[in-house]
Amino acid sequence: MPDLLVELLSEEIPARMQTKAAADLKRLVTDGLVEAGLTYAAAGAEVTPRRLCLSIEGLLAESPMRREERKGPRVDAPDKALDGFLRSTGLAKEDLEARETPKGAVWFATLETPGRPAAEIVAEVLEATLRTFPWPKSMRWGSGTLRWVRPLESVLCLLSDEAGGAVVPLEIEGIASGDTTVGHRFMAPARFAVTGFEDYEAKLKRAHVMLRAAERAAAIWGDVSTQAFARGLTPVEDPGLLEEVAGLVEWPVVLLGEIDAAFLGLPPEVLRTSMKEHQKFFALKAKDGRITHFATVANIEAPDDGATILSGNRKVLAARLADAKFFWENDLRVAKDGMGAWQATLDTVTFHGRLGSQGDRVRRIAALARQIAPAVGADPQWAEAAARIAKADLASEMVYEFPELQGVMGAYYAEAAGHPAEVAAVAREHYHPLGPSDRAPRAALSVAVALADKIDTLTGFWAIDERPTGSKDPFALRRAALGVIRLVLENALRLDLDRYIDIGLVRHKARLVDPLEAGEVEELIDEIADHGVFGGAFRTILQKRDSAVSKGMETLADEVPDKSDALLAFLHDRLKVHFREEGIRHDVIDAVLAMPGSDDLVLVENRARALDAFLGSEDGVNLVQGFKRANNILTQAEAADGVEYSYGADPKFAETGEEKALFAALDAARAALGPAMEAEDFAAAMAAMAALRAPIDAFFEAVQVNVDNGPLRRNRLNLLHDIRTICGQVADLTRLEG
Repeated sequence: MPDLLVELLSEEIPARMQTKAAADLKRLVTDGLVEAGLTYAAAGAEVTPRRLCLSIEGLLAESPMRREERKGPRVDAPDKALDGFLRSTGLAKEDLEARETPKGAVWFATLETPGRPAAEIVAEVLEATLRTFPWPKSMRWGSGTLRWVRPLESVLCLLSDEAGGAVVPLEIEGIASGDTTVGHRFMAPARFAVTGFEDYEAKLKRAHVMLRAAERAAAIWGDVSTQAFARGLTPVEDPGLLEEVAGLVEWPVVLLGEIDAAFLGLPPEVLRTSMKEHQKFFALKAKDGRITHFATVANIEAPDDGATILSGNRKVLAARLADAKFFWENDLRVAKDGMGAWQATLDTVTFHGRLGSQGDRVRRIAALARQIAPAVGADPQWAEAAARIAKADLASEMVYEFPELQGVMGAYYAEAAGHPAEVAAVAREHYHPLGPSDRAPRAALSVAVALADKIDTLTGFWAIDERPTGSKDPFALRRAALGVIRLVLENALRLDLDRYIDIGLVRHKARLVDPLEAGEVEELIDEIADHGVFGGAFRTILQKRDSAVSKGMETLADEVPDKSDALLAFLHDRLKVHFREEGIRHDVIDAVLAMPGSDDLVLVENRARALDAFLGSEDGVNLVQGFKRANNILTQAEAADGVEYSYGADPKFAETGEEKALFAALDAARAALGPAMEAEDFAAAMAAMAALRAPIDAFFEAVQVNVDNGPLRRNRLNLLHDIRTICGQVADLTRLEG
């Protein structure tokens, strides 16, 4: 069974495209080969800046013969039907076979497709792959029609076995396949022949090309770490930069340089970002924690050990850092003047066409942060003040140059403006968490502003009906929702989210509704703050005004409740994802969310964890089965009788010992559940429910519910209602599966 080696040599492939390109090459070729009947044992793809490589082991030497049986028309069918069948199969009438079937005699055709050599199939599949390769961006060159990410220089395509290797004949746009390649562009540009993958990889390494990206990355980081250690330095880890740099070189050579002392006063984040974005340099820290050196990765072993390369890099870096220093000093002057100029600029920067400017957004966040602050243990005035300056750095020169430093620079500028450290920290922390691995802030002020920021974003886009659809989420609303969830749960905040969702929606919709006076908006928001939800607040205003409100207020009354429910449902969907990642069953979450107080996410979490643990026990499983049996019997009886059996069962009608024992057990559970639920001690509540398992099992084994005696049947059905009511206090058990 031969092995296949393919190399596509081109001008430099952008680093960001390399990993996906290698995966696409492997997928397209192997899928095409398998579809044509060629199976294989193993396949792997590698990529360097100049070449895509695919190796396949254990490929069939030829595709197997295919035998297909095709059913045709009835023997007595019109000639036209038979002629059409013969054309579709390419056979003559005498090649067909007539067979008896339940529907009469039918013509059958047997088609045999002979096997094809592997080389023929590989050539077809590879040409199709080259012409349809899914590059994010591609180009044409010369007079040909082939599109590739950069001009394609050569194609190596080799089938090899114990007897040796053979080139797979292929020509595309004047490029003929062969068994040769080249090494490093400068250190080994001569062509050389290879006989298979192992020979190919070994000769490439001798020609100063490391084929495997993982090997290049390991070599880079190893050299950076070794050279840094020798100078008493520590490299700053950056996996993303390491992957990118490994995609820029075929033969990495690490060089260490010193940053000019004139720039060491810049914030470390500025130094790191400038070096990373402009030069792809790694930052190195001295023992005192300052970034004082950099590591660059060359693609050549220079005769002067890289001195000329390093000198040139230092000059370019100095120019870039000079720009950064200029931005830093200009920004500090604005910050020390109170950042008022930046805040005014935000009024001219559009956040969204229908949601106003960044200045409008900041004012909304500040107002909401003031209202959230007491619930998270923060001072309302400080929360509002922190929110007003948290996004001021969006107008700074440094953030304009490096947008990824938003918040980071805001903290520096807030401190320069004389704000307390805890207020300045809000600028840095209120964006977090940015993803599953990112931390959520813990400081009360930061939590208040972070929640206000994310709730304002969610309610704003809900107000204008811009919601995520399928995989599309251009405004990162799923991330904002998960941020709200993590802020609440990780800080154990007992918040009624409905209240703040309604406030946010009213502020946004009020801007979109015309006419609506500012006084009306604030009156409604104050009432929401008092009553907790929109509906109660609106009814209070109606009573105060003898039912007379403006048209704008009526519009809010029509739209806000529905949007509020929809947004809370969206948060619940993200909460399900969050809990499922922690191993909590989706039906457990559904059962808990069906209970009152579902906008209190800490309450939801406590219920869900207690119920999940309970269902992991034998008592829990059996009790749920008993509950479902009781619920099913009761539901069917109520549907058949057209009445509700909820009038209270009377123990004096109990006939059997099991029935009497169940009455006693339900009384005991009722007495224990009340205090446990009041104290939100769900573990104790589950323990009280677990005590019902044996009495319920015994009741169903010994007692028939639907008896002919009418009063006795009604009493037993009412007893089942008691089971449903008591067991349903912790969660809606009807939503549990199994």
